[in-house]
Amino acid sequence: MSRKPVPAQHGQRARVEVNFDRPQLLPQLFGEYDSNILALEERLGVYIHARGQRVVIEGSAEAVAHAREVLIELHSRVIRGEAIDTGLIDAVIAMSTEPMLTGIVRAENDESGTAPPIMIRTRNKTIVPRSLTQTTYMRALVSNDIIFALGPAGTGKTYLAVAQAVAQLITGSVKRLILSRPAVEAGERLGFLPGDMKDKVDPYLRPLYDALYDCLPAEQVERRIASGEIEIAPIAFMRGRTLADAFVILDEAQNTTPMQMKMFLTRFGRNSRMVVCGDPKQTDLPGGPSASGLNDAVGKLEGIEGMAFVRFGIGDVVRHPIVGRIVEAYEGGDNSPRAMILPERTSPDA
Repeated sequence: MSRKPVPAQHGQRARVEVNFDRPQLLPQLFGEYDSNILALEERLGVYIHARGQRVVIEGSAEAVAHAREVLIELHSRVIRGEAIDTGLIDAVIAMSTEPMLTGIVRAENDESGTAPPIMIRTRNKTIVPRSLTQTTYMRALVSNDIIFALGPAGTGKTYLAVAQAVAQLITGSVKRLILSRPAVEAGERLGFLPGDMKDKVDPYLRPLYDALYDCLPAEQVERRIASGEIEIAPIAFMRGRTLADAFVILDEAQNTTPMQMKMFLTRFGRNSRMVVCGDPKQTDLPGGPSASGLNDAVGKLEGIEGMAFVRFGIGDVVRHPIVGRIVEAYEGGDNSPRAMILPERTSPDA
């Protein structure tokens, strides 16, 4: 690595050394042709030089301290088997700038990477938060009975809920995984769909299948669906049931009516967890947001013991960065990332 140093933009120039105890992992940390290091230099205005297991960071004092924290965090994620890409780099940079997150980062990620991080383990991968709000959300998923995840597309609301549900199914803390969503068309009429009932509703439920296949091998997904351990169905199929010993997820909840939402929430049974995901601003119902059962439920239920409400913002979008810019352009107004969680109640499997 021999590039021209990036001049410090603000404050006194500083230089710090970081020694990594697993130098064999540095190629993964640096990326192909040092692409990850170049991204860090560009984003933080520092110069990074490596020789063996020793990495030198130069720049302004503030930028160097920031880069050191980000580099150590990225190294710990490589140790845990994560692939480093520009999306993860941007997420770690964003997380490290949050004052509230400083204690969490320092408490859970040291230079050796041996401290226990917040994570969800599934058969296919280990999932860690990519934003402060995701950290709050993942904690709520193991400590509350009913969790409302509210916010724009691309923030990981449904994906993290499915990952947590799969993890609890694998460990046996729940016996069933039930995934549901309203069969509402997104602004168009598709007309008659051929096939049996499964063929008719599957197109509406495809995003839930995608998340499942990302967390479990395909043969396990098919086997568990066939055995009834995993059930994927439209919300209309929930009526009259009691969902005990289950992890239940309702996706696209903004497209439920108030009566559907009441029906769904009252299916809650013993030893269960229920997650309701949706974007209150993006409903496909004829009456718009005012007709949404999600908005109605939030207004009625906020403050009830055992429930958590986690709100995502544009800054929490973890898809391609352009997705965040698209959401911001369409929504405008006050969309700053924020997380609010009501008092937690410890559950047996927390």
